[in-house]
Amino acid sequence: MVRLLPIASGKGGVGKSVVAANLGIALARAGRTVVLVDLDLGGSNLHTFLGIRNKNVGIAQLRRERSVADLLVETGRDRLWLVPGDCLVPGVANIEYFAKKRILKELAALPADYVVMDLGAGSSNNVVDFFLAAVDGIVVMRPEITSVLNAYSLLKSAAYRTILRAYPERSPARAELAAFAAERDDGEGRSFSDFARELAGRYPERGTAAAERLAALAPRVVMNMAASDRDMALGDRLRGIAARRLGIEARIAAVLPEDPEVPASLSERSPVAELAPRSPFSEAIADLAAAVDRRSPMGAE
Repeated sequence: MVRLLPIASGKGGVGKSVVAANLGIALARAGRTVVLVDLDLGGSNLHTFLGIRNKNVGIAQLRRERSVADLLVETGRDRLWLVPGDCLVPGVANIEYFAKKRILKELAALPADYVVMDLGAGSSNNVVDFFLAAVDGIVVMRPEITSVLNAYSLLKSAAYRTILRAYPERSPARAELAAFAAERDDGEGRSFSDFARELAGRYPERGTAAAERLAALAPRVVMNMAASDRDMALGDRLRGIAARRLGIEARIAAVLPEDPEVPASLSERSPVAELAPRSPFSEAIADLAAAVDRRSPMGAE
């Protein structure tokens, strides 16, 4: 059974695509069949991190006569495939909800063990809807307070969208949710999880499922470019505010060290895992891949 692995970030420049590309390679090396999907709509460049020229039709140009499986591109690596993006085509950053549902349905049907989804930065509806394709999506951040705040904004949007999608447009529940979300976010009082349970009490037919979905969210945080214990503390800070304000348990999945081989690999257009397989970053990525794989049905202990 294919497992979707959405990888997102609250802001750009934190190394999200570097993590996605190298995690895909590490999983493929571990014997898993992996499809890397560039879902950074309007800003796709995952192919560059793999050293591939993108001359192929990308995911934002799906047509009725073409499926996601038709877009698979060989990467020149065993068990690793790519579905490229479409950054040079105007308008692809904005797609309808039904198109997102179709993409997710077809990704889940691919003949792979893992589909690693490299999402755009930020907390737009496109990013959040793809991020919610799994309860344990990965959030990449770097040790900066702005990165922490933007990562929290992404998780808050995920909590909001989880509740919102359970209720019809112009329903009283949506109006209550909008009012709650507009309240000052000072960390006091009810969390989003508390509010979801309150709504479930008033609208049990739809609210119970929404509250359960929100309670199931367990995003994993990857701290990239870490260099000190102080950097680690920022990851704990995100965990704390996510638990207190959202009722979401965010776990630190990996700490990736600052490594000079990373910028070198970008210049060479070659993944770090291949250019410097014994570098601290590559070894940390291999550990992350092993941890991810242990949580899959096929890799269960």
